[in-house]
Amino acid sequence: MDSILVTGGGELHGQIPIAGAKNACLTLMPATLLTEEPLTLTNAPRLSDIKTMNALLESLGTEVTTLQGGKVLTMSSHNLDNLTADYDIVRKMRASILVLGPMLAREGRAVVSLPGGCAIGARPVDLHLNAMEALGAEIELRDGYIHAYAPKGLQGNIIEFPFVSVGATENVLLAATLANGTTIIKNAAREPEIVDLAHCLQAMGAKIEGEGTSKITVEGVDRLHGATHPVVTDRIELGTYMLAPIFTGGEVECLGGRIELLEAFCEKLDEAGISVEQTVNGLKVKRGNSGIKAINVTTEPFPGFPTDLQAQMMAMLCTATGTSVLEEKIFENRFMHAPELSRMGAKIEVNGGTAVVTGVERLKGAPVMATDLRASVSLILAGLAAQGETLVNRVYHLDRGYERVEEKLGSCGAKIERISGK
Repeated sequence: MDSILVTGGGELHGQIPIAGAKNACLTLMPATLLTEEPLTLTNAPRLSDIKTMNALLESLGTEVTTLQGGKVLTMSSHNLDNLTADYDIVRKMRASILVLGPMLAREGRAVVSLPGGCAIGARPVDLHLNAMEALGAEIELRDGYIHAYAPKGLQGNIIEFPFVSVGATENVLLAATLANGTTIIKNAAREPEIVDLAHCLQAMGAKIEGEGTSKITVEGVDRLHGATHPVVTDRIELGTYMLAPIFTGGEVECLGGRIELLEAFCEKLDEAGISVEQTVNGLKVKRGNSGIKAINVTTEPFPGFPTDLQAQMMAMLCTATGTSVLEEKIFENRFMHAPELSRMGAKIEVNGGTAVVTGVERLKGAPVMATDLRASVSLILAGLAAQGETLVNRVYHLDRGYERVEEKLGSCGAKIERISGK
């Protein structure tokens, strides 16, 4: 397995281009299953998760063509010859569940393995299955697979989620486009990735209103057509690289960034004494002269503080002045990076869904192990601020969500290199 070696010290200066959003692209790609005509996505990120979704779609009969080194994806699902999403592919990535709604809507049946992904809590798919049943599907769970049937097509309905779920909102949104009648999604997720999906589906001929609010209305249509759609900027990659100069000093401009993608995050940076400036090309970030101030952070559904930036923020607060409290309200078991940061000299106490971080003057380089995608990059950022060398092992997680991280940080002066495993 590959590792990342980071040598701490030295400021970062320069520009970092931000890729298209992984979570948006993984949601947009299954939309090809709703039409026989080609769907083209531009600004696609070049990540292992995207390759996994490509493989899953191809296993169902979709023809996938990649252009411009993978930044453009053209998909054609005119000949779906398989309606089973196999365990060997689905187990690698939780977003695979998003083929369920489109296949049910178009073909009236689907067999999908229960999904995998990062080990950050149970994250059951009950909301997805309950919503499909509300749309008229019959659901059976057998031998680790979801068997779903809707021989007469899906029927529009009112679906109110007991709590906000991005994935379930996306699956219903995809399925409802071809359902008979009107579907109203209440307590819907409001993330930019949801809005991006709605805009893509609208370009394909879907009738959707209310995206970006907690109530989305979808009027089903008989068919959708092809379209070309640009993937929205990855707000999690954006937030991650915005933190980089805070660890090291210096100034970095994140190209393509917009404050409205991360308002709650930017508010917390301001509270911590960090300067964030909107420029013509993106967001420019630098640390204030007084260092990092301790702050309290609670993760919440959008527009609140993103859970996918919690690990990175914890790493930053390890060298803040004072004591910070981080409360994780989205996923259980998402503080697995805390013991690894402690190996680097951080003072962190975890109690259930709360972590108390007391800032130290300096972190120390150490061998550490990545436990999930966001933990991986938090340890790399911590390594930038640490004295000596930090070796981050098991970075296959990292490649699921960050493209060319060594290149992007290295171009701004970071001492970082990938060590290939045997």
